[in-house]
Amino acid sequence: MTPIESTTLKAFRYRLYPTKAQTAALESTLLLCQRLYNGMLEERRGAYRKAGKSLTAYDQMKSLPEVKAALPEYAGVNAQVLQDVAKRLDKSFKGFFRRVRTGQTAGYPRFRGRDRYDSLTYPQPSQNSVSGDGKHVYLPKIGNVRLRLHRPFAGKLKTLAVKWEGQEWYAVLTCEVPKAEPLPETGSQVGIDVGTTWFYVTSAGEFCENHRFFQRSSKKLRVAQRTLARKPNKRSNRRRKARERVARLYRKTARQRLQLHHEEAEKLITNHDLICHENLNVKGMTQGNLGGQIHDVGWGQFFRLLSSKAAEAGRRVVTVDPRFTSQRCRVCGHTERGNRVTQANFRCMSCGHTENADVNAAQNILSLGQAFVAQRISTEIACPEKPRPHGLG
Repeated sequence: MTPIESTTLKAFRYRLYPTKAQTAALESTLLLCQRLYNGMLEERRGAYRKAGKSLTAYDQMKSLPEVKAALPEYAGVNAQVLQDVAKRLDKSFKGFFRRVRTGQTAGYPRFRGRDRYDSLTYPQPSQNSVSGDGKHVYLPKIGNVRLRLHRPFAGKLKTLAVKWEGQEWYAVLTCEVPKAEPLPETGSQVGIDVGTTWFYVTSAGEFCENHRFFQRSSKKLRVAQRTLARKPNKRSNRRRKARERVARLYRKTARQRLQLHHEEAEKLITNHDLICHENLNVKGMTQGNLGGQIHDVGWGQFFRLLSSKAAEAGRRVVTVDPRFTSQRCRVCGHTERGNRVTQANFRCMSCGHTENADVNAAQNILSLGQAFVAQRISTEIACPEKPRPHGLG
């Protein structure tokens, strides 16, 4: 058996406040890395097309001294940052070939425009990169950049990335930290039924409001997008400012939604040992009439956060088959479309049981999840030589 790892990687994200000179240096570094990425991609394509040779990241990293000799501007970029560009391109090719082998839709690595290359990475930063007072972070070839350390970070610093979002700069510190101790058991199990009227409804009858962040900001977005459309000159400062305003509104909506998902996932993980939800094809559902509302509520992101937080806290998240969960009576098990009287009300045509439709569906989801867990436990008892990791169902 392989030993259980006692550490894990955790990312900490902080806002940077560079000076004008540092901003210019960061923008210049990003531009040079983007050009290098495109040049390396063209080199790989040409080598295979002309000689049938596949270049590796190591092959391209060996040629970096020649690049610096031919293009002196690259001498102002940290060597490890340039090496990471080659590794990033290599990762794209490995992902492409992996998807080809598994029969998935595989997109060949593409050239990156300036707006599509927005980060640089220091793969081996100094452990003292963040100053003792927590007010600055040292970026080689850039200098000490002021940052807002809104929460402390911990562990051994593994990588330091700088990311550009709109007109804002962020530092992402990836640290190796000890795995958190599992939370104490609560003895509580819950099923959740997600929707667009309510964000989710639990089997215990708790209703989480759907804040509809995108819908609430749609009026401002329409005005901002019309303002942008009236500025045809793509190189004008007015168009640039209008585009930044649209991006700022979208960014605010995404952050509000992410914060809600974090808070609700944390609440569920803290209060329950087992969380059951439907195994929904979210991507497919967004193609229908309710696509805009489903995008607004963000089920996919919420489920991913719920699963990752559960794995860290030692909780279990189980996905169940979504078919007929809203039409089945939780009391007698009778399944019929007519049981769903309205969107909010459920009345069994067989036994007459009445209840809120979403609560009834959440109860069915919990029952299916409990049955799945019981079956898995019995399988583990019968086959002790094949232990299963604790986590997703």
